[in-house]
Amino acid sequence: MKQIIFTDLDGTLLDGFNYSFKKALPYLKILKEKKIPVVFCTCKTQAENEYFQKKLKNNTPFIAENGGAIFIPKNYFSFSFPYSKSSKNYFIIELSEPYKKLRAVLNKIKKETGFKIKGFGDMSAKEVSEDSGLSLKMAKLAKRKNYNESFILLNNSNKDEAEKEKILFEKIKKAGFNFTHGGRYYNIFGKNAGKGKAVKILAKLFQKEFGEIKTIGLGDSLNDLSMLKVVDVPILVKNKNGIWNPKIKFSKLYRINGIGPEGWVKGIESFVLK
Repeated sequence: MKQIIFTDLDGTLLDGFNYSFKKALPYLKILKEKKIPVVFCTCKTQAENEYFQKKLKNNTPFIAENGGAIFIPKNYFSFSFPYSKSSKNYFIIELSEPYKKLRAVLNKIKKETGFKIKGFGDMSAKEVSEDSGLSLKMAKLAKRKNYNESFILLNNSNKDEAEKEKILFEKIKKAGFNFTHGGRYYNIFGKNAGKGKAVKILAKLFQKEFGEIKTIGLGDSLNDLSMLKVVDVPILVKNKNGIWNPKIKFSKLYRINGIGPEGWVKGIESFVLK
């Protein structure tokens, strides 16, 4: 049975504070030797995913911008399949709405509610860097969005945040779009997008290529919930606050006692390389 790993990056494979993947590197090398695909499934843009694909010498497909699109390297699968468009290096399956539409919906909600919503499209690369802790180079890559907008709600007290969230989410759904809330940022994307949907599509392609497969998913935040729910082995690592996200709970979930990459390594040891 072919094992396929779907993994979040920030706070899971990458350290939640400094974005380091050092702890996971020896295991990534073992997985590559064993020809076990490691598929990034993240809120990160195509440009950011490509950066880490290159750093980790990974040539698998990847899922970008919260399931907004699937990027499949040309000649990766031995058969043809439907896709939305192609580029020099990829066949691309698009699931989300264009970035301009997402920005327009957010601006409409901002006017209707008076909420102080600030998205990546409102920030300079320097502001994104200062807010997220990314280097300026990585902040520039993070701003190259096509399928998802990340944003924050400003000037909220803990008391009214829950109420504002409820109104915000209702308006996003009413407009015909979807949302998640990760470690820091809210995200809006098309109603037909999502990590879970993208994983299901890609898993079917892997199944056609390899026959029987076993899917393993690793994540740390609510952004990862839909992915974790559709894999065979869902693994939740502790977030950078040292806890398992209390909003992620379902019967077959495995909770690993380790923060970020430390938990990722334990998950791989326990369920993939055992």
